[in-house]
Amino acid sequence: MKAIGYKAPGPVDHPAALEDIDLPRPVPTGHDLLVKVAAVSVNPVDTKVRRAAPAPEGGWKVLGWDAVGTVVETGPAVQGFAPGDAVYYAGSIIRDGANSQYHLVDARIAGHKPATLGDAEAAALPLTAITAWEMLFDRLDIRRPIPGAAEAVLIIGGAGGVGSIAIQLIRALTGLTVIATASRPETQDWVRSLGAHHVIDHHGDMAAQVEALGIGAPGFVFSTNDSGRHVAAVQQLIAPQGRFGLIDDPEALDVAGFKRKSVSVHWELMFTRAIFGTPDMAEQGRLLDEVARLVDEGRIRSTLTETLAPINAATLKRAHALIESGRAKGKIVLEGF
Repeated sequence: MKAIGYKAPGPVDHPAALEDIDLPRPVPTGHDLLVKVAAVSVNPVDTKVRRAAPAPEGGWKVLGWDAVGTVVETGPAVQGFAPGDAVYYAGSIIRDGANSQYHLVDARIAGHKPATLGDAEAAALPLTAITAWEMLFDRLDIRRPIPGAAEAVLIIGGAGGVGSIAIQLIRALTGLTVIATASRPETQDWVRSLGAHHVIDHHGDMAAQVEALGIGAPGFVFSTNDSGRHVAAVQQLIAPQGRFGLIDDPEALDVAGFKRKSVSVHWELMFTRAIFGTPDMAEQGRLLDEVARLVDEGRIRSTLTETLAPINAATLKRAHALIESGRAKGKIVLEGF
């Protein structure tokens, strides 16, 4: 089968950064679905792994943690899926990724693809939807109010893939006010179109901008990028007893300033359940089915902003470069081998 992989980590402009390769078609066992891949999206995690993670000795490293496709075969322990089903999922970072014609994924972390979306539109959703959902409703527990705080969530990096779906989930499932950060006119327009009530610039004085809104100190802050740089501002603007969450990997994070306000800090990695095989890992499959329902009811929409084709090394390099530029909004998807 066709696939894209690398032998050694490195910069995206290196000739061997990503290569077109041929691999054996995998065989499903246990809870596995064998999926014929139709579309994949590219996330910051793809670029981070490509720059740093070595390939298995004597083998290839295959990336790709967002996919849409059709179930071809199932392992003996699979329940709820059958050959011919259209699925979408983010997979597991400790297994081969989905940049291949056929891919294995544990059925417990896969969802049924939204019926109203095409393959590319659906491929934009899984990783970011799982990340946003787990952060908002499991880690920050935004449905549990903070006494005296403004009933608001500040999303730092609102125009990125995770921020784009987080805005929509908050609007669809809660009555909370959404404050999103964006620094360019086009990204500010984007987050407003997704439902943000207020937009501020993360390159400016965020604490002063939040205060100027006149709604009070938000109880929840969700940082999707550059958290090390923003943490001091968050400590200033967040409400006492608030909850702060982040998903990126700052070189340093000085949390001492949160003590005076008794602010809790929450880190989210959507791969945790799959890495450790947690007893509740099937929650991700149920979560994706719920997101599909919200999409099909018209309550949230795909965050796809650009589709590239075909799925090959050259196109994937373009997508990685766009992600690394820091100027992408929404999600970039590759469609068709």
